[in-house]
Amino acid sequence: MSPTHISADPARGDACPGALRLHAADDGFLARVRIPGGVLTVTQARALGALAGRLGDGVLHLTSRGNVQLRGLRDGCGGELADALSAAGLLPSPAHERVRNVVASPMSGLDGGGHVDVRGWLRGLDAALIASSVTPELSGRFLFALDDGRGDVAGLGPDVLLRGLPGGDGLLSVGGVAFRVPYEDAARAAVSAAEVFVEAAREVSDRRVWRVSELGLPEGELTARLSRRLGLRPVGARGTARPATTNAHPTTGTGLRPGPRSSNAGGAECAGPGVEERPVGARGTARPATTNAHPTTTGIALPFGTATPDQWADLVARAAELPAQELRVTPWRRIVIPGATEEEQHPETPWTRVGACIGSPGCAKSHTDVRADATAHLAEAHPTLPTYWSGCDRRCGHPAGTTYIDITARPDGGYDTTTRTTPQPS
Repeated sequence: MSPTHISADPARGDACPGALRLHAADDGFLARVRIPGGVLTVTQARALGALAGRLGDGVLHLTSRGNVQLRGLRDGCGGELADALSAAGLLPSPAHERVRNVVASPMSGLDGGGHVDVRGWLRGLDAALIASSVTPELSGRFLFALDDGRGDVAGLGPDVLLRGLPGGDGLLSVGGVAFRVPYEDAARAAVSAAEVFVEAAREVSDRRVWRVSELGLPEGELTARLSRRLGLRPVGARGTARPATTNAHPTTGTGLRPGPRSSNAGGAECAGPGVEERPVGARGTARPATTNAHPTTTGIALPFGTATPDQWADLVARAAELPAQELRVTPWRRIVIPGATEEEQHPETPWTRVGACIGSPGCAKSHTDVRADATAHLAEAHPTLPTYWSGCDRRCGHPAGTTYIDITARPDGGYDTTTRTTPQPS
């Protein structure tokens, strides 16, 4: 596997870095390794730690989409990096590596919460995404979200959302249009929806279209295109999806079956009380829903979402002692270790509410060393809201889907402080 320092051409695509498209920063090259659903096996986590130490600054940098960044990479290391990631199963398809942006409810299948176990969706979606000849055209900004029904990742502004329903099916939402799909068909349907987006985006010639919100199609037209591809009608007043009456392209459909009827009048966002609950089975379906009002508190908090070599080694060693043999990186820059005790997962730490961009000297655009300033400030005050420090007004990596205190550096070295609410991730 070769390749590496590919410069982003704005005329051809977005500038998001990847494992093969490295970004040149002031502290060396940066690689962003996509981790669908944030799920890492112990073996993969060890491989990432070893690569960070051998090729970079030794630190694992967690992102707001549950991915991992390696920084301080030396020039010319791209081929070695790609080969090692491929050997670890972290680079299954060079053509798809930047589009495997998938966030998933990190506690799904672990705490009895939500309506479904999204791990089946996660495996199916990643496989279908990689198998598609169309999805390499997605931008590095396009986002899939798999929400088990508790609502934690649904608020991250995904382009394609699968949300678990009490009956065990999924609600597929794209640009305000929703379809009910059986659990076993939901992952393939999500990828089909992304392919519909790509095909529509090809028709736009006067601007770049990287997200569904930028498509500009009337909702009726988007609904018609999705209905034809999926062979389903959108969710109606009764909260159920029914077979479409016409399918202009039956060979391109997914063969999806309609979900069970419901007396729900709740529309696209909830299944309502009329849907029958089923016990949890092999398909990982129905279970009582729980509400996670503060998903950003899930998992082990690390200073600025970064793990030093020793910290990462300790986390991996603990995961290796447990049956699941995995770690989960959350979209809130935390680590969940399946099987660890409640006390281990939620240790008392002042870093639970503080984040910051890399700042200087790592970024040339930053006006100051925001992490040093944030650390000094934390010693004096403990914020009640999530607080994010940015070195410039780009606010890279700011929190998504939440209200937070925004502290942004000015060119003169001072800071502006405001309270912001972000509906979508950066």
